[in-house]
Amino acid sequence: MAEGKGIEGLIRSALASLGSYSPHKSPDTLKGKVEVPAESIIKLDANENPYGCSPKVKQALASYPNFSVYPDAGQTELRQLLAGYTGIGAENIVAGSGSGDLIDLILRLFVGPGDEVINCPPTFDLYRFETGISNGTLVQVPRDKDFAVDVSAVGAAIGSKTKLIFLSNPNNPTGTLTPREDILKILDSGLAVVVDEAYYEFSGETVLPLFIQYQNLIVLRTFSKWAGLAGLRVGYGIFPPKIADWLLKIKLPYNVNVAALVAVRESLGDIDYLKGRIKAIIDERERLFKELQGLKFLRPLPSRANFILCEVADGEAKKLYQKLQDRGILVRCFDTPHLENFIRISVGKPEHTDALIRTLKQLGEE
Repeated sequence: MAEGKGIEGLIRSALASLGSYSPHKSPDTLKGKVEVPAESIIKLDANENPYGCSPKVKQALASYPNFSVYPDAGQTELRQLLAGYTGIGAENIVAGSGSGDLIDLILRLFVGPGDEVINCPPTFDLYRFETGISNGTLVQVPRDKDFAVDVSAVGAAIGSKTKLIFLSNPNNPTGTLTPREDILKILDSGLAVVVDEAYYEFSGETVLPLFIQYQNLIVLRTFSKWAGLAGLRVGYGIFPPKIADWLLKIKLPYNVNVAALVAVRESLGDIDYLKGRIKAIIDERERLFKELQGLKFLRPLPSRANFILCEVADGEAKKLYQKLQDRGILVRCFDTPHLENFIRISVGKPEHTDALIRTLKQLGEE
């Protein structure tokens, strides 16, 4: 044991410089710290579905009889359900405890010490975090001033040790889409390209039609956003069959619990209801965007997801974030390069938009 350091001396030295992943705040942790009761906090910081899950999910979970029995480690029924939803064969599909679980598995499969992963910030920070956990080397290729992927710079960054390229599409937190022709150029590199479509249901655009042609394409999806199952943690990926087999081999045996399986089954059986909620969120996104455009101190960016990124005038993003929190409205504020003066606002219900805009106008007059 390292002298004088106790058990901490045994921790992997590579983790010493790894910054943590910053999740959203739970309203419960703010009890007594804001001007409204915890139950009245408006939560617009984590891109969750404000309408929640299908009512059928709650009914099925309330009557499910077998919580004492382990789930199927091979995910047979779940993969068949997802095959029916995506139109892709079950042999290509692996599910996980949220898409974050699958990001971790992909990195474990492809990346070892010294292997490189290309990332295009600002983007979903879990790519950076999980690359560090897996002992990979992160190669950052920043997006341009409009938050578009710099395809030529990605190509220039590819080296002999490059294994993976991550693309969030629509991108979180910018809400921007990467054009199909740009994704094709990156796929032509032959490297494993992970296109994270966590917000696909809100954009309506997918790279799945490219799947048969490109055996280096991996697509990730989640039920957290569109289906309102963030708390149950269920995501899935679409992989070349041999890669899917490897992931089934290395994953934890029961990485998707039975409650999540029941929720997926009922959600996919209630698609019309959920599509109605998706449409409501998209309509509200457009209304929220127009309302934000009317505020002189914010510059909202057009979004194809269920959130809107806003640049805040005069470097006041952190102050605005704190003032909103004090009044019981949670949004996301960033402390990362390229996003120092931005906040991200999840799309809520119409009454959430009304309360947010009313509060922002009041703050603008102070």
